Amino acid sequence: MPEKSRAARLDRRPRGASWVSAAGWVVALGVAVLAVYLWVSPPPALAALANRPVDAQVPPTPRPTLTPAPSAEPAVPAALPAMPEKPQPAAIARYANLLTIIPSRPRTEAIRYVVEQGDAIFSIASFFNVTPETVLWANYDLLNDNPDFLEIGMELNIPPVDGVYYQWQEGDTLESVAAEFEADLDEIVNFSGNLFDLANPVIEPGEWVMLPGGHREFRQWLIPTINRGNAGVNSAALGPGACSGSYTGPFGSGAFIWPSSNHTLSGNDYWSGHLAIDIGAVGGDPIFSSDAGVVVFTGWANGGYGYTVVVDHGNGYQTLYAHLSSVSRPCGAGVGAGTVIGTAGSTGNSTGTHLHFEVRLNGGFINPWFVLPPP
Repeated sequence: MPEKSRAARLDRRPRGASWVSAAGWVVALGVAVLAVYLWVSPPPALAALANRPVDAQVPPTPRPTLTPAPSAEPAVPAALPAMPEKPQPAAIARYANLLTIIPSRPRTEAIRYVVEQGDAIFSIASFFNVTPETVLWANYDLLNDNPDFLEIGMELNIPPVDGVYYQWQEGDTLESVAAEFEADLDEIVNFSGNLFDLANPVIEPGEWVMLPGGHREFRQWLIPTINRGNAGVNSAALGPGACSGSYTGPFGSGAFIWPSSNHTLSGNDYWSGHLAIDIGAVGGDPIFSSDAGVVVFTGWANGGYGYTVVVDHGNGYQTLYAHLSSVSRPCGAGVGAGTVIGTAGSTGNSTGTHLHFEVRLNGGFINPWFVLPPP
């Protein structure tokens, strides 16, 4: 009966087991079908994700903006009420001096300068930004107010500002010196370069004092006007080039030409201490009469002019040509405009070759630039 017993045991298995097994197979088959479907035709979102480059970054999800809860504290007013201003005590305002780097800042002390080849009072003054008169006044013991006394190697005082650089004398007072040189007393006392004790300014004889804005008259060193009618001219006073006069000859037209082929300034211009212009020249260049006339001075002149020619034009004008290396016309010679009267040089008191050219009208000096044609 063993076979029957076994069949009986099999018949005693629960009847729901076969249903569960069948359901499991159905679910497994559905999952497989879904997987195949997704592989063949994925949804758009999954397709975009699958096609994204490996190194692409997924944009971050924007975080919601949090709005703070209203504060229970009262709001602060936009502006507090204005408080009455407290009066401030008066104060002294000090302005900054931006010029503090040498040599940009202004000088307050005089310096020493050694004259070199080609220097002139006018060019030296221009370089140091002072007037030519200031340089002459500061060196009276050397130049005697004559710019033609300048010599190579001479050591000059160069004041820091325009005015008179004065060496104090026994018996001087601030009041008397200020009055003599027509300077302002307060400017003298307060000028920082003078280093005065403002409470008790004491100046010893021999000390140098700057008088800003001061001035004085010049002592002029000139060959006097000589016309063709003069006779008995003192050659001892003027120099051996002086002529006796009483000449006749051509008269000028009043239309002047340049006395040299160079039409540029070289040295001193026309100013109160130098009543002429210095025209550039090369040694040996011909010098021409600027208008027709008669030679009334030719040769060596005293006073630093060196070899000089003076032409009287017979119409109130005279012209003077100085520092020549040679002269080529005798006393009383008639000349026309453009006639050669000598050659350029550096004789007399001169630091370089140039032509010292003066124009006089009825005994007075006029600026040559007023009569010469444009260069």
